[in-house]
Amino acid sequence: MDSRYFLAGFALYLLIMIGISYLVSRRQQSSEDFLLAGRKVSGGLTFGTTVATMIGTGTSMGAVGFAYTHGWSGMLYGIGGAVGILLTAWWFAPLRQMRFMTMSEELSYYVGANTWVKNGSAVLIFLASLGWLGAHIIGGALYLSWATGIEMFYAKLLIALAFTFYVMIGGYKAVVWTDSLMAIVLFSGFLLMSYFALEAFGGLNQVWQSVITAQQKDQMKQMELLPAISLAAVVAVGVLATPSFRQRIYSGRSVQSVRRSFVFAGVLYLLFAALPALIGISARILAPDLTNHQFAFTTVAVMTLPAVFAMLVLLAGLSATLSSASSDSIAAVSVLIRDLYQTVTGRMPKAESAILYSRIAVMMVSVLALLLALMSNDLIRYITGMIATLMSGIFVIAVLGRFWLRLSWQGALAALSGAVVTSIVMLNHPYWLAFWGNPCLPALAVSLSLACIVSLLSKPSAVSRQQGLDRITRQREGLPELSGSAPMEQSSSSSFSRYS
Repeated sequence: MDSRYFLAGFALYLLIMIGISYLVSRRQQSSEDFLLAGRKVSGGLTFGTTVATMIGTGTSMGAVGFAYTHGWSGMLYGIGGAVGILLTAWWFAPLRQMRFMTMSEELSYYVGANTWVKNGSAVLIFLASLGWLGAHIIGGALYLSWATGIEMFYAKLLIALAFTFYVMIGGYKAVVWTDSLMAIVLFSGFLLMSYFALEAFGGLNQVWQSVITAQQKDQMKQMELLPAISLAAVVAVGVLATPSFRQRIYSGRSVQSVRRSFVFAGVLYLLFAALPALIGISARILAPDLTNHQFAFTTVAVMTLPAVFAMLVLLAGLSATLSSASSDSIAAVSVLIRDLYQTVTGRMPKAESAILYSRIAVMMVSVLALLLALMSNDLIRYITGMIATLMSGIFVIAVLGRFWLRLSWQGALAALSGAVVTSIVMLNHPYWLAFWGNPCLPALAVSLSLACIVSLLSKPSAVSRQQGLDRITRQREGLPELSGSAPMEQSSSSSFSRYS
C-alpha cells in the first residue's frame, strides 16, 4: 500500500470532517449549543457516537494487540465495555432530567452541592479526560506511523492537530455527526477483516487449533482468572466513569432515547467482542514475530485485504481514534469552562464570550493531552493505569451517590484520595501488579471502604438533594442562591425517581 495514497485519503477525510463541522456550527449561540449540542441529540446520533467511541482506539488498537499476545482473552475488552454501557443505561440515563453540564456537577449533587467535592472531582475528571484524549492520540499515531513511516512524535502531532480543527469549528454537534458516520465505516471494516481472516485460515476450527498450538508452545499467554476479571472490570469502570459517556446523557433528547441508544450499543458491542480477538489471533498466525503487538490490526488489514479495502479499513480505524478523541476533548473543555473557570475566577464566562472561550479551551486541552501522549507508546498499560488512578474514586462516588443517600462530602473526598493513593502504590510494586493485572480492583476496594466508613463517621448532609440541585443550577446560571427548594427542582427530582 502506497503511503501517499493513505495520506491523501486521510487529508480528504479531514476536509469532509471540517466541512461537516462548519455546516453544523452556523446556529450555535451559547456554550450549551457548543458543548452539549443544545441538549437535542437524537437517539440515532447518540447510538452512533457511542458505538464509534467504543469501537475506537481501545478496541481497534488495544484489544486487537492484546489478543495477539493472549488469544481469546482479547474478548475481555468487549465484555467489560458492554457491561459498562448497559449498566450506564440502567443506572445513570435518568440523570438527563437533572440538566447537568458536567460530571463534577453530578458528583457534587450527591453530597449537597459541596464545593470541595465539585472542585476536587472537576480536577480529576479533567485529568481523566486528558488521559483518555492522550490514549486516542497514541492510538491514532500508531496507525499513522505504521501506514506512512512517519516518526511517532510527528504522528502524534498530526493526530492532535487533526481533531482539534474540526472540534474547534463545530463543537459537540460536529462530534456526534462525524462519530455516527465513521461508526458505520469502522464496523463494516471489522466485519470485512474478520471474514477475510477466516477465509485465509480455512474457518474458525483452524483458528481455535492455532490458539491451542501457540499456547502449548508458550507463544501465546493464557491469562489467570484474577487478572482477567481485573481487565474486564477496569474497562467497565472506564465506561461507567468516563466523562464523555456522561456527556452523551446530558446532551440527549430524553431519558428514553439515551437509555435505548445505550442498550442497543451495549448489545451490539457484546456481539462484536469476538471480532477484535479473532483479528489479533489472525495477526499472530500471519506475523508471529511482530516487534510491536499494537500493530496487529494494521498487519491483518494489509495481509488479508485487497489494497483498496486495506486502505479504507486503516482510514476507518484512524478515524475511529479521532472520533473517540473528539468526544473526550469536548468533555475536558466542558469541565474547564463550566467548573474550573468558575473556581478560579468566581464567575461563569459571559454568554457572548462562551463559544470563543470554549474554542480556546479546545486548543489548550489538545496541547496538554499531546504532552501526556508523548510520555507513552503502550496503549493498554497507559489506559489501565490511568483509569485505576483517576477514575476508580469517581466511579465509587457515582454509584454510592446514586443509590446511598447517606454518602457525605467527607466520604466522597476519602473515596477520591484513597483510589489515587492505592493505584499509585500498586503501579510502583511490580509483584502486586503482576498478581492483580492492574490496580483497578484494589483501588475500588479501598475507595469503597473509605467512602462508607468516613460517611458513617461524619454527619449527614444538612442540604437535601432538591436544595443541592437548585444550588447547582443557580451557580451555573449565575443567579443568587435561594433558601428552600423551588418547584423546578421538585419536578426534576420527581422525574429522576420516576425514571430510576
